[in-house]
Amino acid sequence: MKNLFAFLLSLCLALFLVDAAVSLLDDSLILFFGLHIFSLVRGLVAIFGALMALGVYGLIGLTPMVPKRLFLPIPLFHLALILASFPFAIYCHGRLQQLSVGISACQVIVGLGILCWSQGGFKLRWPLVPENRLGVRRFSWWNLSVFTLANVFVLLPGVIVYFFFCTGLAVNHFTDGFMALHPGGLTVQVRKYVRNDGKTIQLFPMAHVADADFYRKVSQSFPTNSVILMEGVTDEKNLLTNGISYKRMANALGLAEQHEEFSPCSGEMVQADVDVDQFSPDTIECLNLVMLVHSRGLNPAVLQQLLQYSSSPQTVKQLFDDLLTRRNQHLMDEIQSRLPQSENIMVPWGVAHMPGIAKEMENSGFHLDETQEYMVIRFH
Repeated sequence: MKNLFAFLLSLCLALFLVDAAVSLLDDSLILFFGLHIFSLVRGLVAIFGALMALGVYGLIGLTPMVPKRLFLPIPLFHLALILASFPFAIYCHGRLQQLSVGISACQVIVGLGILCWSQGGFKLRWPLVPENRLGVRRFSWWNLSVFTLANVFVLLPGVIVYFFFCTGLAVNHFTDGFMALHPGGLTVQVRKYVRNDGKTIQLFPMAHVADADFYRKVSQSFPTNSVILMEGVTDEKNLLTNGISYKRMANALGLAEQHEEFSPCSGEMVQADVDVDQFSPDTIECLNLVMLVHSRGLNPAVLQQLLQYSSSPQTVKQLFDDLLTRRNQHLMDEIQSRLPQSENIMVPWGVAHMPGIAKEMENSGFHLDETQEYMVIRFH
Protein backbone atom coordinates (compact mmCIF):
# COMPACT_ATOMS: atom_id res chain seq x y z
CA MET A 1 0.00 0.00 0.00
CA LYS A 2 2.79 2.43 0.87
CA ASN A 3 4.58 1.66 -2.38
CA LEU A 4 1.42 2.43 -4.34
CA PHE A 5 0.78 5.68 -2.48
CA ALA A 6 4.40 6.77 -2.82
CA PHE A 7 4.17 6.20 -6.59
CA LEU A 8 0.84 8.06 -6.96
CA LEU A 9 1.96 11.04 -4.87
CA SER A 10 5.30 11.19 -6.68
CA LEU A 11 3.48 11.16 -10.02
CA CYS A 12 1.21 13.98 -8.84
CA LEU A 13 4.18 16.08 -7.73
CA ALA A 14 6.05 15.32 -10.96
CA LEU A 15 3.10 16.41 -13.10
CA PHE A 16 2.75 19.58 -11.02
CA LEU A 17 6.44 20.42 -11.58
CA VAL A 18 6.36 19.59 -15.30
CA ASP A 19 3.19 21.65 -15.71
CA ALA A 20 4.87 24.57 -13.93
CA ALA A 21 8.02 24.38 -16.05
CA VAL A 22 6.19 24.00 -19.39
CA SER A 23 3.75 26.80 -18.46
CA LEU A 24 6.56 29.18 -17.55
CA LEU A 25 8.41 28.39 -20.78
CA ASP A 26 5.26 28.73 -22.91
CA ASP A 27 4.16 31.98 -21.25
CA SER A 28 7.63 33.48 -21.63
CA LEU A 29 7.82 32.60 -25.33
CA ILE A 30 4.36 34.07 -25.92
CA LEU A 31 5.08 37.25 -23.97
CA PHE A 32 8.51 38.06 -25.39
CA PHE A 33 8.45 36.46 -28.85
CA GLY A 34 4.78 35.79 -29.65
CA LEU A 35 5.48 32.07 -30.13
CA HIS A 36 2.95 29.36 -29.17
CA ILE A 37 5.27 26.38 -29.60
CA PHE A 38 4.42 24.56 -26.38
CA SER A 39 0.76 25.55 -25.98
CA LEU A 40 -0.61 22.14 -27.03
CA VAL A 41 1.80 20.22 -24.79
CA ARG A 42 1.05 22.61 -21.96
CA GLY A 43 -2.68 22.04 -22.30
CA LEU A 44 -2.32 18.25 -22.18
CA VAL A 45 0.01 18.34 -19.18
CA ALA A 46 -2.28 20.79 -17.39
CA ILE A 47 -5.30 18.51 -17.87
CA PHE A 48 -3.53 15.43 -16.52
CA GLY A 49 -1.99 17.44 -13.69
CA ALA A 50 -5.34 18.88 -12.64
CA LEU A 51 -7.03 15.47 -12.73
CA MET A 52 -4.20 13.98 -10.67
CA ALA A 53 -4.42 16.82 -8.15
CA LEU A 54 -8.17 16.27 -7.86
CA GLY A 55 -7.61 12.56 -7.22
CA VAL A 56 -5.01 13.26 -4.53
CA TYR A 57 -7.40 15.73 -2.93
CA GLY A 58 -9.95 12.94 -2.64
CA LEU A 59 -7.31 10.64 -1.14
CA ILE A 60 -6.55 13.26 1.50
CA GLY A 61 -10.09 12.85 2.77
CA LEU A 62 -10.10 9.05 2.54
CA THR A 63 -6.84 8.18 4.23
CA PRO A 64 -4.41 9.82 6.68
CA MET A 65 -1.55 8.20 4.77
CA VAL A 66 -1.36 11.23 2.46
CA PRO A 67 0.73 13.98 4.16
CA LYS A 68 -1.59 17.00 4.12
CA ARG A 69 1.16 19.56 4.61
CA LEU A 70 2.89 18.36 1.48
CA PHE A 71 0.01 17.73 -0.88
CA LEU A 72 -2.86 19.97 0.18
CA PRO A 73 -1.09 22.98 -1.44
CA ILE A 74 -1.24 21.31 -4.89
CA PRO A 75 -5.04 21.06 -5.32
CA LEU A 76 -5.46 24.34 -3.45
CA PHE A 77 -3.08 26.00 -5.92
CA HIS A 78 -5.24 24.82 -8.83
CA LEU A 79 -8.36 26.11 -7.06
CA ALA A 80 -6.71 29.44 -6.23
CA LEU A 81 -5.63 29.78 -9.86
CA ILE A 82 -9.23 29.35 -11.04
CA LEU A 83 -10.57 31.77 -8.45
CA ALA A 84 -7.89 34.40 -9.10
CA SER A 85 -8.48 34.29 -12.86
CA PHE A 86 -11.88 35.98 -12.50
CA PRO A 87 -10.80 39.35 -11.00
CA PHE A 88 -7.74 39.35 -13.26
CA ALA A 89 -9.96 38.86 -16.33
CA ILE A 90 -12.27 41.65 -15.14
CA TYR A 91 -9.77 44.36 -14.26
CA CYS A 92 -6.52 43.31 -15.94
CA HIS A 93 -7.68 41.60 -19.14
CA GLY A 94 -5.14 43.66 -21.10
CA ARG A 95 -2.23 42.22 -19.08
CA LEU A 96 -3.27 38.60 -18.71
CA GLN A 97 -0.12 37.33 -20.39
CA GLN A 98 2.15 39.11 -17.91
CA LEU A 99 0.06 37.80 -15.04
CA SER A 100 0.22 34.30 -16.49
CA VAL A 101 4.03 34.43 -16.43
CA GLY A 102 3.92 35.45 -12.78
CA ILE A 103 1.49 32.65 -11.89
CA SER A 104 3.66 30.06 -13.69
CA ALA A 105 6.72 31.29 -11.78
CA CYS A 106 4.79 30.96 -8.51
CA GLN A 107 3.84 27.40 -9.45
CA VAL A 108 7.50 26.55 -10.04
CA ILE A 109 8.42 27.95 -6.62
CA VAL A 110 5.61 26.04 -4.87
CA GLY A 111 6.50 22.80 -6.65
CA LEU A 112 10.21 23.08 -5.82
CA GLY A 113 9.34 23.91 -2.21
CA ILE A 114 7.20 20.77 -1.90
CA LEU A 115 9.95 18.70 -3.54
CA CYS A 116 12.62 20.09 -1.21
CA TRP A 117 10.43 19.44 1.83
CA SER A 118 9.63 15.93 0.68
CA GLN A 119 13.24 14.98 -0.15
CA GLY A 120 14.71 16.67 2.90
CA GLY A 121 16.82 19.02 0.80
CA PHE A 122 17.61 19.87 -2.81
CA LYS A 123 17.77 16.31 -4.09
CA LEU A 124 16.17 14.56 -7.03
CA ARG A 125 15.52 10.87 -6.65
CA TRP A 126 12.59 8.54 -7.29
CA PRO A 127 10.18 8.26 -5.71
CA LEU A 128 9.85 11.99 -5.18
CA VAL A 129 7.85 11.21 -2.05
CA PRO A 130 9.67 8.64 0.13
CA GLU A 131 7.62 6.11 2.06
CA ASN A 132 8.82 7.54 5.37
CA ARG A 133 6.85 10.71 4.56
CA LEU A 134 3.56 8.79 4.50
CA GLY A 135 1.24 8.32 7.45
CA VAL A 136 0.73 5.01 9.20
CA ARG A 137 -3.05 4.68 9.40
CA ARG A 138 -4.91 3.64 6.25
CA PHE A 139 -8.33 4.95 7.20
CA SER A 140 -9.84 7.21 9.84
CA TRP A 141 -13.48 8.11 10.31
CA TRP A 142 -12.40 11.32 12.07
CA ASN A 143 -10.25 12.34 9.07
CA LEU A 144 -13.08 11.60 6.62
CA SER A 145 -15.69 13.41 8.75
CA VAL A 146 -13.62 16.57 9.17
CA PHE A 147 -12.72 16.57 5.46
CA THR A 148 -16.37 16.17 4.39
CA LEU A 149 -17.68 18.83 6.78
CA ALA A 150 -14.98 21.29 5.75
CA ASN A 151 -15.84 20.87 2.06
CA VAL A 152 -19.63 20.91 2.46
CA PHE A 153 -19.94 23.74 4.97
CA VAL A 154 -16.83 25.86 4.36
CA LEU A 155 -15.16 25.37 0.98
CA LEU A 156 -18.24 24.88 -1.23
CA PRO A 157 -20.28 27.79 0.23
CA GLY A 158 -17.19 29.99 0.13
CA VAL A 159 -16.59 29.24 -3.55
CA ILE A 160 -20.26 29.89 -4.40
CA VAL A 161 -20.23 33.24 -2.58
CA TYR A 162 -16.95 34.14 -4.26
CA PHE A 163 -18.33 33.37 -7.75
CA PHE A 164 -21.43 35.44 -7.03
CA PHE A 165 -19.24 38.31 -5.82
CA CYS A 166 -17.01 38.12 -8.93
CA THR A 167 -20.08 38.00 -11.18
CA GLY A 168 -21.34 41.17 -9.51
CA LEU A 169 -17.98 42.85 -10.06
CA ALA A 170 -17.99 41.84 -13.74
CA VAL A 171 -21.54 43.07 -14.32
CA ASN A 172 -20.82 46.42 -12.67
CA HIS A 173 -17.45 46.88 -14.40
CA PHE A 174 -18.41 45.97 -17.97
CA THR A 175 -21.67 47.94 -17.86
CA ASP A 176 -20.06 50.97 -16.22
CA GLY A 177 -22.53 50.72 -13.32
CA PHE A 178 -25.64 50.68 -15.52
CA MET A 179 -26.44 47.17 -14.25
CA ALA A 180 -25.81 45.67 -10.83
CA LEU A 181 -26.16 42.20 -9.35
CA HIS A 182 -27.68 41.91 -5.87
CA PRO A 183 -28.73 38.90 -3.79
CA GLY A 184 -32.34 39.83 -4.59
CA GLY A 185 -31.90 40.20 -8.34
CA LEU A 186 -30.55 42.30 -11.20
CA THR A 187 -31.10 46.06 -11.24
CA VAL A 188 -30.42 48.76 -13.81
CA GLN A 189 -29.66 52.42 -13.28
CA VAL A 190 -31.62 54.91 -15.37
CA ARG A 191 -29.56 58.08 -15.87
CA LYS A 192 -30.80 61.54 -16.76
CA TYR A 193 -28.37 63.82 -18.61
CA VAL A 194 -28.91 67.57 -18.92
CA ARG A 195 -27.29 70.20 -21.12
CA ASN A 196 -26.88 73.87 -20.20
CA ASP A 197 -29.62 74.88 -22.66
CA GLY A 198 -32.15 72.70 -20.79
CA LYS A 199 -32.19 69.74 -23.20
CA THR A 200 -32.50 66.41 -21.38
CA ILE A 201 -31.72 62.87 -22.43
CA GLN A 202 -32.58 59.84 -20.32
CA LEU A 203 -30.82 56.51 -20.81
CA PHE A 204 -32.94 53.47 -19.93
CA PRO A 205 -30.84 50.27 -19.85
CA MET A 206 -33.01 47.48 -21.22
CA ALA A 207 -32.85 43.68 -21.37
CA HIS A 208 -34.29 41.34 -23.99
CA VAL A 209 -35.95 39.29 -21.23
CA ALA A 210 -36.97 40.58 -17.80
CA ASP A 211 -39.84 40.73 -15.33
CA ALA A 212 -43.00 42.03 -16.97
CA ASP A 213 -43.35 44.57 -14.15
CA PHE A 214 -40.06 46.19 -15.20
CA TYR A 215 -41.29 46.82 -18.74
CA ARG A 216 -44.58 48.24 -17.46
CA LYS A 217 -42.87 50.67 -15.07
CA VAL A 218 -40.50 51.91 -17.75
CA SER A 219 -43.35 52.27 -20.27
CA GLN A 220 -45.29 54.46 -17.85
CA SER A 221 -42.34 56.71 -16.96
CA PHE A 222 -41.97 58.58 -20.28
CA PRO A 223 -43.24 62.20 -20.39
CA THR A 224 -45.95 63.06 -22.91
CA ASN A 225 -43.68 65.56 -24.71
CA SER A 226 -40.78 63.13 -25.11
CA VAL A 227 -39.27 61.51 -28.18
CA ILE A 228 -38.54 57.82 -27.65
CA LEU A 229 -35.70 56.49 -29.80
CA MET A 230 -36.52 52.79 -30.09
CA GLU A 231 -34.00 50.00 -30.45
CA GLY A 232 -34.60 47.15 -32.86
CA VAL A 233 -32.61 46.03 -35.88
CA THR A 234 -34.73 45.81 -39.04
CA ASP A 235 -34.33 43.24 -41.81
CA GLU A 236 -35.74 44.75 -44.98
CA LYS A 237 -33.88 42.32 -47.27
CA ASN A 238 -34.66 39.18 -45.24
CA LEU A 239 -31.00 38.38 -44.60
CA LEU A 240 -31.73 36.64 -41.28
CA THR A 241 -32.78 33.03 -41.74
CA ASN A 242 -34.24 32.91 -38.22
CA GLY A 243 -36.27 35.72 -36.69
CA ILE A 244 -34.81 37.48 -33.66
CA SER A 245 -36.67 35.88 -30.78
CA TYR A 246 -35.91 35.25 -27.11
CA LYS A 247 -39.12 33.35 -26.37
CA ARG A 248 -37.35 30.10 -25.49
CA MET A 249 -35.09 31.87 -22.99
CA ALA A 250 -37.98 33.84 -21.50
CA ASN A 251 -40.11 30.71 -21.02
CA ALA A 252 -37.23 28.79 -19.48
CA LEU A 253 -36.54 31.56 -16.94
CA GLY A 254 -40.17 32.47 -16.29
CA LEU A 255 -39.68 35.98 -17.68
CA ALA A 256 -41.25 38.17 -20.36
CA GLU A 257 -39.89 39.29 -23.71
CA GLN A 258 -39.24 42.98 -24.24
CA HIS A 259 -41.09 43.25 -27.55
CA GLU A 260 -44.24 41.78 -25.97
CA GLU A 261 -44.41 43.79 -22.73
CA PHE A 262 -42.58 47.03 -23.48
CA SER A 263 -45.14 49.46 -24.90
CA PRO A 264 -44.69 53.16 -24.00
CA CYS A 265 -47.97 54.83 -22.99
CA SER A 266 -47.01 58.32 -24.13
CA GLY A 267 -44.43 60.14 -26.23
CA GLU A 268 -43.46 59.88 -29.88
CA MET A 269 -41.78 56.58 -30.75
CA VAL A 270 -39.09 56.75 -33.44
CA GLN A 271 -37.19 53.81 -34.96
CA ALA A 272 -33.53 54.68 -34.37
CA ASP A 273 -31.69 51.46 -35.19
CA VAL A 274 -29.93 50.19 -38.30
CA ASP A 275 -30.88 47.53 -40.83
CA VAL A 276 -29.18 44.16 -41.02
CA ASP A 277 -27.81 44.91 -44.49
CA GLN A 278 -25.35 47.35 -42.88
CA PHE A 279 -23.62 44.46 -41.06
CA SER A 280 -20.75 42.46 -42.50
CA PRO A 281 -21.42 38.95 -43.93
CA ASP A 282 -19.54 37.38 -40.98
CA THR A 283 -21.76 39.20 -38.50
CA ILE A 284 -24.92 38.11 -40.32
CA GLU A 285 -23.70 34.49 -40.34
CA CYS A 286 -23.02 34.66 -36.58
CA LEU A 287 -26.45 36.21 -35.91
CA ASN A 288 -28.16 33.47 -37.89
CA LEU A 289 -26.35 30.83 -35.84
CA VAL A 290 -27.16 32.50 -32.51
CA MET A 291 -30.82 32.91 -33.40
CA LEU A 292 -30.91 29.28 -34.51
CA VAL A 293 -29.88 28.27 -30.98
CA HIS A 294 -32.49 30.60 -29.46
CA SER A 295 -35.29 29.31 -31.67
CA ARG A 296 -34.55 25.56 -31.76
CA GLY A 297 -32.38 24.92 -28.71
CA LEU A 298 -29.28 22.73 -28.59
CA ASN A 299 -30.36 19.70 -30.60
CA PRO A 300 -27.80 17.51 -32.45
CA ALA A 301 -28.22 19.36 -35.75
CA VAL A 302 -27.68 22.77 -34.16
CA LEU A 303 -24.75 21.47 -32.11
CA GLN A 304 -23.10 20.20 -35.28
CA GLN A 305 -23.38 23.65 -36.88
CA LEU A 306 -21.88 25.24 -33.77
CA LEU A 307 -18.91 22.88 -33.89
CA GLN A 308 -18.36 23.61 -37.58
CA TYR A 309 -18.41 27.39 -37.04
CA SER A 310 -14.99 28.99 -36.75
CA SER A 311 -14.14 32.58 -35.91
CA SER A 312 -10.97 34.66 -35.89
CA PRO A 313 -10.04 37.68 -33.75
CA GLN A 314 -10.92 39.86 -36.74
CA THR A 315 -14.38 38.27 -36.91
CA VAL A 316 -14.99 38.94 -33.22
CA LYS A 317 -13.84 42.55 -33.59
CA GLN A 318 -16.10 43.03 -36.61
CA LEU A 319 -19.01 41.54 -34.66
CA PHE A 320 -18.60 44.05 -31.84
CA ASP A 321 -18.10 46.91 -34.29
CA ASP A 322 -21.37 46.05 -36.05
CA LEU A 323 -23.51 45.27 -33.00
CA LEU A 324 -22.26 48.06 -30.73
CA THR A 325 -20.12 50.76 -32.37
CA ARG A 326 -22.05 51.09 -35.63
CA ARG A 327 -25.45 51.07 -33.94
CA ASN A 328 -24.34 53.51 -31.23
CA GLN A 329 -23.07 55.92 -33.87
CA HIS A 330 -26.36 55.66 -35.77
CA LEU A 331 -28.23 56.39 -32.54
CA MET A 332 -26.05 59.42 -31.77
CA ASP A 333 -26.71 60.79 -35.26
CA GLU A 334 -30.44 60.37 -34.61
CA ILE A 335 -30.13 62.13 -31.25
CA GLN A 336 -28.31 65.09 -32.82
CA SER A 337 -30.96 65.41 -35.51
CA ARG A 338 -33.79 65.37 -32.92
CA LEU A 339 -32.27 67.71 -30.35
CA PRO A 340 -33.18 71.05 -32.07
CA GLN A 341 -36.92 70.19 -31.98
CA SER A 342 -37.10 68.05 -28.81
CA GLU A 343 -36.65 68.94 -25.15
CA ASN A 344 -36.83 65.39 -23.75
CA ILE A 345 -35.29 62.40 -25.51
CA MET A 346 -35.71 58.89 -24.10
CA VAL A 347 -33.25 56.15 -25.05
CA PRO A 348 -34.51 52.68 -24.00
CA TRP A 349 -31.64 50.61 -25.43
CA GLY A 350 -29.81 47.46 -24.32
CA VAL A 351 -27.55 47.78 -21.31
CA ALA A 352 -24.49 46.76 -23.39
CA HIS A 353 -24.88 49.97 -25.41
CA MET A 354 -25.10 52.28 -22.41
CA PRO A 355 -21.39 52.83 -21.52
CA GLY A 356 -20.58 53.95 -25.07
CA ILE A 357 -23.70 56.10 -25.36
CA ALA A 358 -23.07 57.76 -21.98
CA LYS A 359 -19.51 58.58 -22.99
CA GLU A 360 -20.71 60.18 -26.22
CA MET A 361 -23.32 62.15 -24.27
CA GLU A 362 -20.70 63.61 -21.96
CA ASN A 363 -18.49 64.48 -24.93
CA SER A 364 -21.49 66.32 -26.44
CA GLY A 365 -21.82 68.67 -23.47
CA PHE A 366 -24.35 66.76 -21.34
CA HIS A 367 -23.76 66.08 -17.66
CA LEU A 368 -25.33 63.55 -15.32
CA ASP A 369 -28.20 65.11 -13.38
CA GLU A 370 -29.93 62.26 -11.53
CA THR A 371 -30.29 58.49 -11.42
CA GLN A 372 -33.06 56.02 -10.62
CA GLU A 373 -32.84 52.29 -10.00
CA TYR A 374 -35.20 49.68 -11.45
CA MET A 375 -35.41 45.98 -10.64
CA VAL A 376 -35.05 44.07 -13.92
CA ILE A 377 -35.07 40.45 -12.75
CA ARG A 378 -36.08 39.49 -9.24
CA PHE A 379 -34.66 36.21 -7.94
CA HIS A 380 -37.40 33.97 -6.59
